[in-house]
Amino acid sequence: MEPALAMLEFPSIARGIRAGDAMVKRATLKALRCGTVHPGKYLILASGEVGEVEEALLAADEAGSSAISARVFLPAVHDEVIRGLCGGRREARGGALGVVETRTVPAVLNFSDAALKGAHVDLSHLALADGLGGKGYALFSGEVFDVEAALELGEARLGSDREIVGQILIPRLDPEMSANLERSGTFLDSLPAPVGG
Repeated sequence: MEPALAMLEFPSIARGIRAGDAMVKRATLKALRCGTVHPGKYLILASGEVGEVEEALLAADEAGSSAISARVFLPAVHDEVIRGLCGGRREARGGALGVVETRTVPAVLNFSDAALKGAHVDLSHLALADGLGGKGYALFSGEVFDVEAALELGEARLGSDREIVGQILIPRLDPEMSANLERSGTFLDSLPAPVGG
């Protein structure tokens, strides 16, 4: 992906499709990914040059900004956010774990970008929308003081706690819990396969 990234969330699938159409008609984007997520929301992810993504956002606003329930525009998105969006995971390092849970996907992307740019932490995992009731969560690992700083920076970027459902710092994550977190993250996927027939 290119240096700029934007994500829009719509409570209406029809209005989201109209906005996506307006965006690609207005701007030359490197990538536009759209689709439904639970519970009945529509997400649009746009990336490209900063000016083109800004133009696409203007087109979405003109198509019905009142239909947009959440948004984020990251003109110089951190590489680790892109890796997390693409499903990349990192083994927890440093012993401390920070967890943030947000009400929307745009909010967790915004939080993660600020945390990664301002603190020496790794984004161990980024989970988005499906199976989460439309929410997002991110796991940050590193030394205690770095993870604490990352959580503070992410919260400051959001500007209010209404987007944050939960935020915690675990100074010394137990190895068994760390092994659990390195798996898929969903409960049923964590259960062992049945033995026998």
